[in-house]
Amino acid sequence: MSSAAPTTPAEYWDKYRPHRGEEPQQRPAAERFDWTGLPDSGPGAEILGTPKTALDLGPAEGENAAFLAHSGVEVTAVDFSTVQADRARGFWSDLENLEFVCADALDFLDQDVRLWDVVYSTWGAVWFTDPDELFPRIARRLAPGGTFAFSHREPIVGQYGAQEMGGKWLEGRQTELTVLRWQHTPEQWTDLLKRHGFADVSAEVIPAPDGALGTLLVTARAAV
Repeated sequence: MSSAAPTTPAEYWDKYRPHRGEEPQQRPAAERFDWTGLPDSGPGAEILGTPKTALDLGPAEGENAAFLAHSGVEVTAVDFSTVQADRARGFWSDLENLEFVCADALDFLDQDVRLWDVVYSTWGAVWFTDPDELFPRIARRLAPGGTFAFSHREPIVGQYGAQEMGGKWLEGRQTELTVLRWQHTPEQWTDLLKRHGFADVSAEVIPAPDGALGTLLVTARAAV
C-alpha cells in the first residue's frame, strides 16, 4: 500500500487502523457486541433488543455486525473505505446474512429505501458525520419504534461540536485534508436527537477501567 498522504476522508480510512500491514490477517473474534473497544467493558447487544434487521454505519473489521449475524439478524454494514469494506467481506464471507457495502453513509441512506429494526454505529460513521445531515436520514430508514444507538469516545471538556481530528496520516498535512468528528455531551446529544424526532433518548458515559477517557453511549427510538 502506498504511503502517500490521503487527500479524501475515504482514503484516510483506507490507511487508518485496523490495517495492520500487507500480510494475511486472521479475522477478529466476534464473541460479544462491543460498544467501548475495551474487553468486557459496558453493555452488549442486549440494548438493541431482538431485531430481525440491522444497519451498521462504519463497521471497520465487522466484529459487531458478525456477532449480530451469528445471532440470526440480517445485517447490512456500510463503510466508505474500500480497503476496510473489502477486508471485512473477506473475514466474514461465510455469513450469508451479513452484507458489506462500500458507500458513503448519507448516500446509502438516500438511495436504499429499506426500513431497519436497528441502526447502530460503534465509534463509526455517526462520530464522523454532521448529525444534522445524518439524523433525519436515519429517522426515515428506521421502522416505527426502531432503535438507533451509537457510541464514541467521551469528549474532552469544552471540545464539542465538529472537531478536527489528528492522527498518523494527518500530522502536518491539515492543508491537504481535514477530517472532522462530531462529539457532544450526553445532554447535547439528547437535545439533537429530540430535535430530529427521536424519543426515549438515553445517553451516558461508560467509564474506562484505567481512568482514561471513557465511552459515550447513546440510544433512542424512532417515532411509532
